[in-house]
Amino acid sequence: LHQSAAAPTSCLVHCPAFGFPPSCISARASAPCRPRRAPTHPQTHKMFEKVVVVDCRAHMMGRLASVVAKELLNGQRVVLVRCEAINISGSLERNLIKFHSFLRKKANSNPSRGGPYHHRAPSRIMYRCVRGMVPHKTARGTEAMSRLKVFEGIPDEYQKVKRVVVPDALRATRLRPGRRFCVLGELATRAGWKYGSLIEKMEDARRAKSAEYYTAKKATAAAYAAAKKAVA
Repeated sequence: LHQSAAAPTSCLVHCPAFGFPPSCISARASAPCRPRRAPTHPQTHKMFEKVVVVDCRAHMMGRLASVVAKELLNGQRVVLVRCEAINISGSLERNLIKFHSFLRKKANSNPSRGGPYHHRAPSRIMYRCVRGMVPHKTARGTEAMSRLKVFEGIPDEYQKVKRVVVPDALRATRLRPGRRFCVLGELATRAGWKYGSLIEKMEDARRAKSAEYYTAKKATAAAYAAAKKAVA
C-alpha cells in the first residue's frame, strides 16, 4: 500500500483509512494509558521549616541520628541542643569499654596526626554519629553536614525558640522498660570531658530563669482572664 497525500505524515497518529496503525507505532504507545498508581509508602517528611531546634534529652542516640541525617539530606536545617542528656542503650561500663576501644584506634603511618580524632565532648560525639550516616565525602553530604549545629546545654539564641522532640527516637517509646541505658554526658565525663559541671551549672541557672518567667506569665494570664470576666 502506498500512503495517500491526504494521509497524515506523523507516525504517532493512527490512520483509520488503512485499518491498522503504522508499523512505527510500538505496542507500548498503542496500549491504553493506565491510571498512575498511588505510592505504597507516602512521603512522611513534615519537618521542613527554616530551622528546627531539637531537644535531645531522653532520646536514643542512634535513632535520633538516623532521623536527623535523613532530614539534613532533604535540605532541612537542624540544631541539636542538650546533647549531654542523650541516652545510649547498654550500661555505662559497657559503653565505656567500647569507647576506650575506639580511643585505641590510630593511624599506623603517623599516629600523632591524620586521625581518627577522638572527641570527648557530647556534642562532637553526636556530630560524628550523624556524620557516619551521611555520605560526608561527597558534595551533597558536605552540604548536608553544613546544615547541622550541635550544642551542650541551650545557648542564649535558642532559649526562646520552640524546641521539638522526635517521637520515634524517644527512650520511652524505643527502649523496653527495665533495660539498661546510660547518659552521654556521664560517658563523656568518664572519658575525659572536663566541662560537665560547668554545663550543669549553666543549665540550673537557665531552668531557674525559665521557671521565673513561666510563673510571671501564668500570673499575667490569670489577671487578664479575671479582668475579662469582670468586664463581661
